[in-house]
Amino acid sequence: MALPATYKQMLSTVTADAELRLELVEKDLPTPKTGEILVRVEATPINPSDLGVMFGWTDMDKATTSNSGADSVLSASVSPQGMQVMKARIGQNLPVGNEGAGTVVAAGDDDYSQSLIGKTVAIMGGGMYAQYRCVPAMMALPLKDEHSAKDGASCFVNPLTALSMVEVLKMEGHKALVHTAAASNLGQMLNRICAADGVDLVNIVRKTEQADLLKSMGAKYVVNSSDDDFMAQLTDAVHETGATLAFDATGGGTLASDILTAMEMAAARTPSDYSIYGSTKHKQVYIYGGLEVAPTVLSRSYGFAWGVGAFLLPNFLAKAGMDVAARLRARVAEELTTTFASNYTDEISMIDALQAETVAKYNAKATGEKFLVCPQQGL
Repeated sequence: MALPATYKQMLSTVTADAELRLELVEKDLPTPKTGEILVRVEATPINPSDLGVMFGWTDMDKATTSNSGADSVLSASVSPQGMQVMKARIGQNLPVGNEGAGTVVAAGDDDYSQSLIGKTVAIMGGGMYAQYRCVPAMMALPLKDEHSAKDGASCFVNPLTALSMVEVLKMEGHKALVHTAAASNLGQMLNRICAADGVDLVNIVRKTEQADLLKSMGAKYVVNSSDDDFMAQLTDAVHETGATLAFDATGGGTLASDILTAMEMAAARTPSDYSIYGSTKHKQVYIYGGLEVAPTVLSRSYGFAWGVGAFLLPNFLAKAGMDVAARLRARVAEELTTTFASNYTDEISMIDALQAETVAKYNAKATGEKFLVCPQQGL
């Protein structure tokens, strides 16, 4: 197959004039060296972590698009506060897109890289909103013959994060866990994992239809934070499961604190030795997302055996080690279209992704909605 001399890649830039720009730039097609492969990117999802790089601390409500086609430029004004927070990236052209999948079209001269030519692979190499991506061959996850690039586009961030949550539960000695924004693609994966692994999971959602979706999948514990008796429901579920670990995708507001409160209230129903310092069983909430941009508020009404921390997938995998990472990746590859199947709200081109009206849809971060970028479309 004849390869082009150049390709398009999406870059995000914060200028010194307090403007965010998202645009496609033309680059020379790289020639893979020994140990590298060149992937024709065919599918790449928009994850919340991608939005963080694309837009940073920019209010996109008033974003506009100038020009058209491949020359489209999405721009938005950055507030003084946003400029302060993003000071370190001013003037930098940042590639976006954490993960994706496509076909290996060229490779370095080593045997392993050459063996991947023509195969569909998934990669988590950054800069995936591009027509082509050159990465180390060992970074690629070869998919089964029956799996497409769309099947494998989201096989790193969400699947490995969901699997890692259960790994943390086992490593830290917890019995069950709580998950927020639980009707998301990741949340649905986590429900399937916990069902298969025999782990009790308390799901927190915001809407009745989200609760209905999870219950239709067989979820036993689903509580709606919009209900008047939310805290009572949550405490009952935590008490029944014995959950002392939570992963919070919202980040801001009082939800993390509410979960810790429910854990403390549940523990008080079956007290052991009395202590003025509250229950002695450690309660832990890990914040792994930022769907709610408000400050995180902690009431500290749950004793002293608790913790709130951040969870980031690459950091966990580095700490867990290569053996754990390899085991999790192997499970993802084996259960790609079952346990780890992703559903997409819409498929868009990179040009579409630069249109202000489309940005308003995928930047809404609505639970259960996920966009797939197809870099080969429209160019």
